[in-house]
Amino acid sequence: MEFQALYDSPFILKLSFEKLIQKMESEAFQNAEYALSHKRILEKTKEIPELTEGIKDLDFFVKNETLMKDLLKDLFPPMLTKNEIKAIGFPFYNFFFNPTERFQTIIEQAGENFDLLIKDMDPHRFYVMCCCIILKNFYNVQINFSLPFIFDIPNEDGIVNHYRFLNNVDFMELRALENFKMLTEDEIAELIDNVEDQELWKEKFPPGSWEMKGFAVISFFDATTESAISNLKSKLINIEDDKNLKEEMNTIFRSIFQVADLEVGYTAIDHEGNKFVRSPINGIMDSFILTSAPRNFKTEMICEKSFNTLVESKKYFSVSDVDRSFQDYPESQMAKQLYESGIKSAIFAPIIKDKKILGIVELVSKNKLLNSINANKMEIVMPYLVDTMDRLYTGIETRIEAIIQREYTSIHPSVYWKFRQEAERHIGFYREEFDLPYRNISFQNLTPLFGQTDIRNSSISRNLVIKQDLEIQLRLITDLLSKFSYDNDLESFKEKLAKSQKLLDKDLKADTENQVQTFILSEIHPLFASIKLQNIEYNQLVTDYYKKLDPRTNMVYDFRRKFDDSLSSINKNLADILDKRQEEQQHRFPFYYERFKTDGLEHNMYIGSSIAPDLTYDPVFLKNLRLWQLRVLCESELQYNQFRKNLEYSLDVSSLILVYSTPISIRFRMDEKRFDVDGSYNARYEMIKKRIDKSTVKNSTERITQPGKISIIFSQERERQDYLSLIKILQNQNILESTVEELEVEDLQGINGLKALRVTVNYEAKDVDYEFVEGI
Repeated sequence: MEFQALYDSPFILKLSFEKLIQKMESEAFQNAEYALSHKRILEKTKEIPELTEGIKDLDFFVKNETLMKDLLKDLFPPMLTKNEIKAIGFPFYNFFFNPTERFQTIIEQAGENFDLLIKDMDPHRFYVMCCCIILKNFYNVQINFSLPFIFDIPNEDGIVNHYRFLNNVDFMELRALENFKMLTEDEIAELIDNVEDQELWKEKFPPGSWEMKGFAVISFFDATTESAISNLKSKLINIEDDKNLKEEMNTIFRSIFQVADLEVGYTAIDHEGNKFVRSPINGIMDSFILTSAPRNFKTEMICEKSFNTLVESKKYFSVSDVDRSFQDYPESQMAKQLYESGIKSAIFAPIIKDKKILGIVELVSKNKLLNSINANKMEIVMPYLVDTMDRLYTGIETRIEAIIQREYTSIHPSVYWKFRQEAERHIGFYREEFDLPYRNISFQNLTPLFGQTDIRNSSISRNLVIKQDLEIQLRLITDLLSKFSYDNDLESFKEKLAKSQKLLDKDLKADTENQVQTFILSEIHPLFASIKLQNIEYNQLVTDYYKKLDPRTNMVYDFRRKFDDSLSSINKNLADILDKRQEEQQHRFPFYYERFKTDGLEHNMYIGSSIAPDLTYDPVFLKNLRLWQLRVLCESELQYNQFRKNLEYSLDVSSLILVYSTPISIRFRMDEKRFDVDGSYNARYEMIKKRIDKSTVKNSTERITQPGKISIIFSQERERQDYLSLIKILQNQNILESTVEELEVEDLQGINGLKALRVTVNYEAKDVDYEFVEGI
């Protein structure tokens, strides 16, 4: 029978030992001692033509077990069979022969129904990998397709272990069959540029068009910890969006600690109250320390030390025998809780950021398998947990602030009187009734004004700085490796380094940063640590390398820091200008104002007689507010043009105004604690606001908003005329350039007929005049 793969393949397989026998005969010819020791097996191979012509019957190995062990003795030393994980087979195929005892035991423990499949290998990827073997060995194409291929194999306890494998193909040869196609350089180039085109690869390498003869020696390495850490980092990146995070985290930590029932939890610390407390993070991770109410940790005893020791010392804390701890400290609420939960052992690790404990990571098991010895494994995962928890806490704080602003908006001075009036009504200042129901507060017939100054291509810039930092670090590593005199030992690292550099030559994908960081932190940095121990003369070289890294992440963080600092500075600068100017403008006629920081700044304003009913409202106030808005965006552009010179990372900004003349009503929604447009018709305004940000010029791909220009989007001819007159005022003051572009906006979903004026800011302008203009 022929050997066939699980998926389609360009190969017809022929299991043969011809090249091995030839090599043995050559060695025997040159070495008399070798010839004597291998004389019997070499003579025996001549009697069995299948060994060289190809083995077709799988029962051959059973019938000739002794012969095969003798033939493969040099490759599979009997003394190592209980230690090495090795077999013979074909590259990327999932069947193996002559496994070592350790490999056979691993397969048996996985269970009868276990299928030995390469992780993340699909039919197309398998086919391309096989074709790459041909490209490299027949066409001499220098193509690096060596990825960390992994088999996930559960043990008898159900813990998933991860095994990386390498192929030794010294005893294999490829032969083109009659139906093969000789490829030109152009065809090879086309293949390399179209790795996802399945039909193209099958056209150039038809199934069964090549023969793969011989065998590969396939060696497996236990990469459980390394792979589990990589999986952990991947999960932590999208921790808030992963609905199965709890079980996936448990699976990952079970692989690392080799504890089948291990579970992961988290409890926050309230330093002011000296308490363990629940936090929003407990929505995705359980707490084993707490059941419900917060609890003081100052007097909590669970073994010979109080739990306060963990908080103060900031070191790992393990309980190897919960039963004994509960017996010794029966008054301990924590010991009692763990005991009653059936937990037998636990490890508690503090999450420390900027010398402050954020909370405690908890590992628990219902077996006595966790202790102070294996607690040291936390060292390899804590940096990722610390960064993730810090990111989560920062995100939580940001969301809390957003909720406070959105749901419990601070009352703007322009509308404070209305809230006070309603509060007085509620407590009975003006009426005899008490405990009146709360009423929604609304303002009718207001004209809205919306504007934004947006940081252009911030996502692209963010990816670019990440890429630049990674490229710098890879160059530092390349330079350092070139100074070490372990050429042969470092070859595999140099190959992986080249692969990482190649990843960065392309556009940054979602997982590219993670892949490169994983390689650096889990392979390169341990290598440097090992080299320092082995050769003291390299200590200074490695130390100098680490000095160039950010101490918190052990990664180059130069361009990313400049980008983050610049983005923060831009937002603060723009917000300061807008906040200051709106306070000044409130004296003309009060208007409701709110602003939001994103990658840039957005602001909403509403003006009308209902905002200040005790004052006389005139349409001239709206015109002046529109002129003020146009001016303040010009001032923001002008000041930013000067301010950007001081930034470490310069970014472009673009400004936009939405003109909407139809009066609307806003209502403070008591259930949501915020202002919102009132009524379905008024909702059209909000819809337009959300959709114009990325709008384009009609029949083109050009964005309406452009750096250095103010874009004004409108729908009515009267609005066009009004803004042309406002633009003229600023042109006369030399704040805006003389040319005004008139554009049509590409139709948006549910929104048609929008138009735009676009005018360039004159960066040579001096000061912006905010004087009140009558009769405009």
